[in-house]
Amino acid sequence: MNDSAEKDPRVYFAAERTLLAWIRTGLGLMGVGFAVSRFGLFLREFMGRQAGNRVWNTSRSEWAGVILVVLGVTVNVAATIHHFHITRELASGNWVAGRVSRNAVTLAILLAVAGAIMAMYLLFIH
Repeated sequence: MNDSAEKDPRVYFAAERTLLAWIRTGLGLMGVGFAVSRFGLFLREFMGRQAGNRVWNTSRSEWAGVILVVLGVTVNVAATIHHFHITRELASGNWVAGRVSRNAVTLAILLAVAGAIMAMYLLFIH
């Protein structure tokens, strides 16, 4: 690797911007998870008042929300660990350009599977 690259502050700033993007992603997942979980509670209260004494089961929405919050926390922890790893590689001159971000690919696959499951749920289960 070029000796000046690991001393160039722009490289570290790029790594920091990447970390901040992952943090925003994790916070977004946590926010959506919280909203999904609380929306189930809102629906239970709203439908309970509309339908008399019938109790609505909102445990799926609560669990989906909790899973999204946990996924957001996991993304933030993994991003922090990855950032420390990258900055150590940059400082030692061992960083290799062009590697695929396993964290990004894993998150994309998890969210695609979750989206497909939700779509099937909405289509087939009423």
